[in-house]
Amino acid sequence: MRTLPQRRSILKVVAPSVLAGLALLTAVPVFADAPTAAQAAVMGVMFLFMLVIGIGAYIYMGLALSTIAKKTNTENPWLAWVPVANVILMLNIAKKPLWWIVLMLIPLVNFVIAIVVWMAIAEARNKPNWWGILLIVPGVNLIVPGYLAWSD
Repeated sequence: MRTLPQRRSILKVVAPSVLAGLALLTAVPVFADAPTAAQAAVMGVMFLFMLVIGIGAYIYMGLALSTIAKKTNTENPWLAWVPVANVILMLNIAKKPLWWIVLMLIPLVNFVIAIVVWMAIAEARNKPNWWGILLIVPGVNLIVPGYLAWSD
């Protein structure tokens, strides 16, 4: 999700873009005194850069989750591309009840549930379940969905 596991993945994609946008908005008062074309261009390039990274990460996670769903013979792998439905797809792959979506809405609990769901997804792909725990490690959490999707 990934309900939160996919949601967490989406947050990995969207959060940097939103944070960059907020950072740019906080910089507006600084530039408000004497806005120049160069300052506006820098802000535009930063926003565009973060937008491209966010879209790329979303496409990567969509491809990975869709591939995992196909390899585990889960119905409707196209749900990986729908923002909320991809969490439902992750729960289906992990063979967890759909009411866990509610648990994904509870702060701190959602973190634990996300790890449990990713551990179950790893087991569904016949990988050790500790691959789900690796989502805690920054940087490695970008590799785990790809490994689970495209490894034999």
